[in-house]
Amino acid sequence: MPSQLEELVSFLHSPQPAVKQIALDNLVGFSSGPNAVIFKYDNYRAITDLKELAQEKSKLLVQQSVTILVNLCDDPVMRRLIGKDPEFIAYLARKIIDLENTCADIMCILLCNLAKEDTITSLFDVKIDLNNLKKKAKEVFKSPNAMDCLMDCFVKGYDRKLNEYANYDYLSYFFADLSRFKGGRDYFIHEQAYDGVVPISKLLVFTEKYDAKIRREGVASTIKNSLFDSETHERILNNESINLLPYILLPITNAKDSEIDEEDMFNLPDELQLLPEDKQRDPVNSIICNHLESILLLCTTNSGREYLRSKSVYPLVRELHKNVEDEDVGELCYRIVNMLMRGEPESAAIEEMPAKSADGKLYDENENTASKEEEDEEESDDDDDEEMVEVA
Repeated sequence: MPSQLEELVSFLHSPQPAVKQIALDNLVGFSSGPNAVIFKYDNYRAITDLKELAQEKSKLLVQQSVTILVNLCDDPVMRRLIGKDPEFIAYLARKIIDLENTCADIMCILLCNLAKEDTITSLFDVKIDLNNLKKKAKEVFKSPNAMDCLMDCFVKGYDRKLNEYANYDYLSYFFADLSRFKGGRDYFIHEQAYDGVVPISKLLVFTEKYDAKIRREGVASTIKNSLFDSETHERILNNESINLLPYILLPITNAKDSEIDEEDMFNLPDELQLLPEDKQRDPVNSIICNHLESILLLCTTNSGREYLRSKSVYPLVRELHKNVEDEDVGELCYRIVNMLMRGEPESAAIEEMPAKSADGKLYDENENTASKEEEDEEESDDDDDEEMVEVA
């Protein structure tokens, strides 16, 4: 016999809209933690019901159903059932770029969670009918590719001027997880035809947006993951339109790092030579670690090491190591110094690093994802995250 809660879950596919609404009202609170097991009732029928409800016209129905789906992604089986539907992924992408969508941010969280699944790459095939867009959207989006439109949302919508209901910060975590795929990495480091710009160069400016931890962290991880193909390093480092290195170094630098001699200072990228007196390094050590891992990845080729030496990266890392007391930061600094200051043998071994997710953990299909309960806690505890929640 099904329990009362399982019977409540069965009401999600009731033919009566009022019954569905009552079911959702009562089920949101049971969608995270141990209680989420009730959604497995009747061979996971609720997953199909919730995806259908997420496409209703009622804002409340959509908000509640998407919130439940976000929370259910904590279970890898349910996340896989949600993410295996390319049509639903396409629906999410199209709705996120709807500039009047009041649920855009929670949909960004769901898309981010689903990016743990390999099926997320279907998004690269999703097209947008530009002719059907409203006037404001036509002025913003110039590419029929959904991925390009999501990038435009993230870059142009951070201040809620695109959509008053969304800041799109969670797309940074989506980008980070997408960049663990070869197709994702290729997207970020190659010029796009619609605007002639390399996507990763659009993200770099957010490495020092210190009022948005989620955005900074996701961007730092996207940069790092985009550097996993060592054969692309030389092209990326020497592409002036990308100008990557300064945006990796600035977050790890403090204006009070004084013990850098004049010659080393002269060799630094221009952006680091005359820092304002109030320039601070990133206040979050885990984000500093992401940038250090990017530097370490660039050390995997001889040309990369030579380039970093020529730009006085070693003195900056030395100052960071002296002034930040953190075990993880210290270990990464040591590894970078070891790579940069050692001699160059005829056949230098390449140090490999495992791919990591936006939160710095090793990629694992069983890793935790964001839940609505965590979002509610973050709203009260962390003003810097602009009422958003970090993906665990």
